[in-house]
Amino acid sequence: MDDKAKILSEMNDRSREVFRRVVEGYLDSGDPVGSRTLTRTMSEKVSAATIRNVMQDLEFLGLLDSPHTSAGRIPTQLGLRMFVDGLMEVSTLSLQDREAIDATTGGNEPGVASLLDRVGQALSGITHGASLVLTPKHEAPIRHIEFVSLGHDRALVVLVFADGHVENRVFAPPPGQTPSSMREAANFLNALAEGRTMSELRAHMTHEITRRRQELDAAARALVESGLAVWENPGESHERLIVRGRANLIDQADEADLERIRTLFDDLERKRDIADFLELAEAGDGVRIFIGSENKLFSLSGSSLVVSPYMNADRKIIGAVGVIGPTRLNYGRIVPIVDYTAQLVGRLLSGERKG
Repeated sequence: MDDKAKILSEMNDRSREVFRRVVEGYLDSGDPVGSRTLTRTMSEKVSAATIRNVMQDLEFLGLLDSPHTSAGRIPTQLGLRMFVDGLMEVSTLSLQDREAIDATTGGNEPGVASLLDRVGQALSGITHGASLVLTPKHEAPIRHIEFVSLGHDRALVVLVFADGHVENRVFAPPPGQTPSSMREAANFLNALAEGRTMSELRAHMTHEITRRRQELDAAARALVESGLAVWENPGESHERLIVRGRANLIDQADEADLERIRTLFDDLERKRDIADFLELAEAGDGVRIFIGSENKLFSLSGSSLVVSPYMNADRKIIGAVGVIGPTRLNYGRIVPIVDYTAQLVGRLLSGERKG
């Protein structure tokens, strides 16, 4: 039993109820919850003084905090985590939310990208947070890779897949590149890429670059190593992380939170750590909740993230959907929304790829 579960198991019924009602009140209103408010909602008749004593005990345990401007209490990050893990009641997906999500399948624009954009719009609208949708990579085997110079500080990498799909991505190459180094780098990559998908190539490249460093001159080696990042670089038509609903975060933020929201926006604009975002979803089964600093991608903004992977017909994780917002998210409602959305996307993409 971990420390959080031990604390919860040792709390008596009154302490547990006070704790639960403070957290639920805070998640509902965003305001500190006072003892007088709780006297009107407790299942047993107790005085405000008794409730204050319980609150002080919970504060001593690190579960509640007392903002200096108020006599009420709010949950700490530890308190929110303990509530989510041990006391939260996950609601059933409402018919209204289900219909809003299902409506994303009926758009006029065909294709995976437009579907996932509609999913993102629906998620942000339903949850009043910002939605994150990580789109699938193109996972056909690679047939050919070529580098094309566009100037001293810009180059194009052309990826030709075995199924005929072609992607062109512009990136900033390392300095000192020549037509010869670009050919050498492309030849090296093509020798490794044969029959491999993009993700397989990335894993193989890391090992081979270390093992065969002496086979490449310095310029070509730098280009190959920068190529590891090229596959994740955003291009105008190849964004892998779709973000919708930023305005919702501003609407929910008070003045003290605006700087943290700006930090979050900076992270989202740079589409940082896309691979890590998928790792968060892959590391657990189903929906995962990251609260405040637990969220390594957006910890500086103090935001919470509810995320779930989605799978293809082979039960392989190919992307993820999530909702990000203040720690005062309605977790019990958002969890089934994210879960249902991830399952729906997985079914739709599996059907499309079979068809």
